[in-house]
Amino acid sequence: MEDLYREIIIERYKHPRFKGRVEDPDIVYEDENPLCGDHIRVEVKLDEQGYVKEARFQGEGCAISIAAADLLLESIQGKHVDDIKALPKEFVFDLIGLKLSPARVKCALLGYKVLKAGIYGLGEPTSTVPPS
Repeated sequence: MEDLYREIIIERYKHPRFKGRVEDPDIVYEDENPLCGDHIRVEVKLDEQGYVKEARFQGEGCAISIAAADLLLESIQGKHVDDIKALPKEFVFDLIGLKLSPARVKCALLGYKVLKAGIYGLGEPTSTVPPS
């Protein structure tokens, strides 16, 4: 089973489905993992009721960080922000499907951390990631 998850991670790293930009996003936030250089920016467009209409990410990083961000953004399409706020970090581990070393846990959770910070409106969004 781990081989299947490894294949999914490699495929999502090489060909992410949710990498890109959102026109006129409601939520924009980015952050990085300075230990390994991963950098993720998340953009989300909501409808009037607070449901995700579109979510995309930009950035660079290892296979785990890119695949995890891609899988996470796919999983939140159509979800309400309150449901996203309630997602535990274990949700990302379930998406990844692999046991991760402590260093890789931070990689896997970067997109989750950025998404949550953006939804909660923490800090000021930055714009250091060049457009893809």
